[in-house]
Parts: sequence; structure tokens; C-alpha cells
Amino acid sequence: MKSPSPADTPPIPQNSPQSLTWLIGAAIATVILWQIPFGRYVLYPFSILATWFHEMGHGLTAIAMGGTFKQLMLYPSGAGLAYHSGQLWFGPIGRALVSAGGLLGPSIAGMVLLWLSTRKLSRVQLGLFFLGLGLLASALIWVRTLFGVAIVVALGVAIAAIPLYMPKWMQYFSVQFLGVQACISSYQHLDYLFTERVSVGGRGLQYSDTGMIAQQLLLPYWFWGGLLAVISLIFLGLGLRSVMRQSFKEAIG
Repeated sequence: MKSPSPADTPPIPQNSPQSLTWLIGAAIATVILWQIPFGRYVLYPFSILATWFHEMGHGLTAIAMGGTFKQLMLYPSGAGLAYHSGQLWFGPIGRALVSAGGLLGPSIAGMVLLWLSTRKLSRVQLGLFFLGLGLLASALIWVRTLFGVAIVVALGVAIAAIPLYMPKWMQYFSVQFLGVQACISSYQHLDYLFTERVSVGGRGLQYSDTGMIAQQLLLPYWFWGGLLAVISLIFLGLGLRSVMRQSFKEAIG
């Protein structure tokens, strides 16, 4: 009997139940690391990436609303600021959407990354490459702090290099891990959603994102904070659902 050639051998499922277990374990480990002093240093690069998703959410939403994304400021503390200008479409609604865009940016990015992890390897590699390229492009176009440029370039190179140097299973897991980190980052500073005024970059007190939404629309800032927290959780659930469905499909099929 002819032995099967490599071409005849079925591919190893990349989204197995074991990888789903690792992914959930990584999410739990992340929450635990938040609570211990040195844990924040371990997660520091991912915190910066989450801030980048947040500020890019503001900037890209401003562009979508007819404005101009001027610059992005990142600070070693992990805080950030995005500046935009121009007359936004829909007036107060447009300004409120720009504020919400930052709060939802990480969870939307995380949902997309988790969904991407259920696709073919070529799409996973393309997604990692474009994420890395997006980081590098933003450093060139919008980032305006020396620290921000250095860390964003480092993250961009590291992520873009994953398809070149990591085994296939690690490429899938990297996309899943980045997706979970992005989604749950909204809950790392949950109190921010329920704070009306904050100080960022030593600029004194100013309206938070939910405070700004409350200024533009009806209802208090804490209502918008609660609503956006629920929406972020829904995005996380949708992303995890896509991974789970693919994992069980591979397990039984």
C-alpha cells in the first residue's frame, strides 16, 4: 500500500480545543497580572498597543466624520491623546461618535483579530503584516512624541515579523492573544468609563471621553460609560464565539 505523501496528509487543525484553552488561560492570566505589581511590566507592550488602538479609534472616526486627524501623542505612563480638527458631520452627534470611537477602538480591533484567527493561514499572515504596517505608518504620519515613535515602530516590526519567524500555530495564537488583549483592555481601566474629568500628559483636568459624550448628547457620563462597557463586552463575546465555533468544528470534523 502506498504511503501518503505530504501533499495527501490532512493539515493539522490550528484552532483546536487545546488552543482555545490556552487562549482562555491567557485571558485569565492577564487579569491576574493586572492585580500584581510586576505584572503590569509584563503587559506593558500590550497596554501601549491598546492605547494605540484607542487613539487611532478617535482619529479614524474623526476622518470618517469629515474631520482631519492631526496627531497622536503616546506617553510612557501608557496614556495617550489624539487631536483632530475640521468641521465634523452631524455636529454634536459626530463629536460624540469621535469620543466613542476611541473607547470602542480596542474592542473592535480585538473582535476582528479573533475572527481573523479562524481564517486560513494566508489571511492570518496578511492580517499580522497589515497590523504591523499600520503601526509603522501611524508612527510616520501621526505619532508626535519621541517615546511614541520608538515604541510604535518596535511593536510594528515585532508584529510584522511574526509570520516570518514563528511556527504556524504560534501565528494563530498570536492573533488570538492580541485580540483578547485588545478586547479586555477596556476593562483594565474600567473606572475611566465612569469618570467625567481626567488629566492626561500633565495638561490639567479635561473632559474624559464619556464626559465629552455627555456634553454633546443627553444623559450623564456614567450612562454612556455603562453602555460602552456593555458594547465592548459584546464585541469580545462575538470574537470569542467565532473562535469557539471554529474550534468545535475542527474537533468534530
